Amino acid sequence: MGDILPSDQNRRTWRACLLCGLIKTKEQFRADGCDNCDEVLEMRGSSKRVAEYTSAQFDGIVGLTQPNESWVARWQRCDKFTRGLYAIRVSGQLPEDMVEDMKERGFGTYRPRDGSVRD
Repeated sequence: MGDILPSDQNRRTWRACLLCGLIKTKEQFRADGCDNCDEVLEMRGSSKRVAEYTSAQFDGIVGLTQPNESWVARWQRCDKFTRGLYAIRVSGQLPEDMVEDMKERGFGTYRPRDGSVRD
């Protein structure tokens, strides 16, 4: 499990991906990108993108070891994602230009994780 957890135990250094809610440190996002979203967000190697596409403000944490078998993962819309720690709600939204780029590239509809959109 150590490879999927934030490398720093100080929760003040943790950030959550605005697209999927995965929690890692800023350094982990910069070094490895988002395990679920890097094809779209391309954060690997870019401190600027990490700052834009993640948030230090989030509520609640869910630890998922078998996301494809978890009702909580289905409820959080992360049952197709990698195992790890996920924020229940992430403050902030992706910039509008990224949302438009995602639509143009065929990645589907963006659903913010800040609680502003209900199922």
